[in-house]
Amino acid sequence: MRRLTWILLALIVLLLMLLVLGWAFFNDGGPQGQRARTYLQWATGDEAERAPLVTVQRDACAGAPFVLPTDGFIGLLYGDPNGPYSPSAPHQGIDIFSDAEPGIMPVYAAYDGFIYREANWRSALIQRVPNDPLQPGRQIWLYYAHMADRDGNSFIEPAFPPDGEGVFVEQGTLLGYTGDYNGESLRDIWVHLHFSIVLDDGSGRYTNELEFANTLDPSPYLGLPVNYVCRSEAMNCQAKVDCLSN
Repeated sequence: MRRLTWILLALIVLLLMLLVLGWAFFNDGGPQGQRARTYLQWATGDEAERAPLVTVQRDACAGAPFVLPTDGFIGLLYGDPNGPYSPSAPHQGIDIFSDAEPGIMPVYAAYDGFIYREANWRSALIQRVPNDPLQPGRQIWLYYAHMADRDGNSFIEPAFPPDGEGVFVEQGTLLGYTGDYNGESLRDIWVHLHFSIVLDDGSGRYTNELEFANTLDPSPYLGLPVNYVCRSEAMNCQAKVDCLSN
């Protein structure tokens, strides 16, 4: 009986500590606290409350080569350590959450290049950009993912069939629609597009996008402060956003 009492007391203390930490996190006046409140606003808000969080950038920012590939709340940033990521394995791109049901919000090509789709890809495309606009002579790849519903029904445009040849598209070409497909994982996800910039392996193939070191900060390409290190709550075009050099 005494042991059970001590276990209950320990659980109560742990719960109180979590409540205090949670209160401090959400009431922190710094960027971390503001970020948490923004997430809560998106998760619990109605359409009107979500609207201020949505970024629409159909035209490239001045001095930046890419357009934002879809409209939405840029919730997970490049280098973001928040779950399901961590400081040792941060987010490799950006997640743009849609204020729409799966299969509704269009996804457009961020830049000119050749679209490829592996044979077993239900929700993803990768785009080869032969000449990096910010580092001429370097080939890079743009990765677009989660364009299917949770059952794996694809929202990718028919022009990009599995295992097809590289199809050239211009910036702004419709690629598909955002979805909530998460592979074999049992974890549900919000409707969104995962977008990342992936390095070439030197022999004309893309490197493993799951490795953070194989990716580039999208901030200078988009002209938007989407790097977690130098994040800004105002997701607007900015003249200098490359807080970390690629």
